Amino acid sequence: MIERRNMMESLWIFPGQGGQHEGMLNRIDSDLKNHVEELLNLKLKDSAQAYQDSVQLQVGIALLQVDQVRKLAKYNLKPNLVAGHSLGVFAAAYAAGVIKLDDLFRLVKYRATLMQNSYPHGYGMGVIVGLERKYIESLVAKVSSTDMPVYVSNQNATLQTAISGNLSAIREVLSLAKNKGASKAIILKVPVPSHSPLMKNVSQKLQEMLETIELNRPQRVIYLANTTGKPLRQIIRIKQDLSDNVSNPVYFDTMMSVATNYQPQVILNFSPGKPFKKVIGEKFDQISQIYLDQMSIEDAAYLLGKWERKSN
Repeated sequence: MIERRNMMESLWIFPGQGGQHEGMLNRIDSDLKNHVEELLNLKLKDSAQAYQDSVQLQVGIALLQVDQVRKLAKYNLKPNLVAGHSLGVFAAAYAAGVIKLDDLFRLVKYRATLMQNSYPHGYGMGVIVGLERKYIESLVAKVSSTDMPVYVSNQNATLQTAISGNLSAIREVLSLAKNKGASKAIILKVPVPSHSPLMKNVSQKLQEMLETIELNRPQRVIYLANTTGKPLRQIIRIKQDLSDNVSNPVYFDTMMSVATNYQPQVILNFSPGKPFKKVIGEKFDQISQIYLDQMSIEDAAYLLGKWERKSN
């Protein structure tokens, strides 16, 4: 183990669903993978077909991110700020020392099971780029109905807004958005209507489970909330964010704006994918970034050490 102290102020970002791909668990520590499979009585298949299943998908992403956190810890690398997007809040809370490993995976599996059972087919999410949120709200209002509900959801950037709900309604909103000049309007690889009122029952059940789990106050780490973007250290508020983010929009744009106030010197982007590369580049155009989807933990640790020495 290489001993290295993390002196640079760092922001760790954990994405949610969307960037998953077959083979993303190839480098996972086998002991950790076996432990999680035994704990959850779940065989992780790591295939494109398997990731059509919400449980396989969410547990797989959480495992990938936790494995990366644990490997970075071997280099004595820890965050100053953590920002999880949607599912990413659980690995963010783990990195901040808030939740224990076994509790994290039990909670993620329960969350995924509830979400999948609530809407097993015909629902999902889309994203629109190039139109303001208020304008998208007007398009959604024209389409949404009791039989085909659709909601304005996550705000990833000023002109990047997600919608969530019935897939037919989503496609209709996306079509209207394209006709009104949206530069991008697509269906996301998310099989459930996350971050909408349709998930209220899931949030309530997660709240009940979280009451049975012991959480720890983060030490020297700031947790950025999904639902408000605010910096949190109080357990009661972090607990609420862990349960409520599934039924509320993620204000990632606000989270990143708040993060700029802390002036991080380096940003570490966890796998899978790099969904916020453009957004983060606009907010932190002069800050060094690492994408773990593109390099090994060893190379990332080397770069961080190099930058730290250069900054001293």
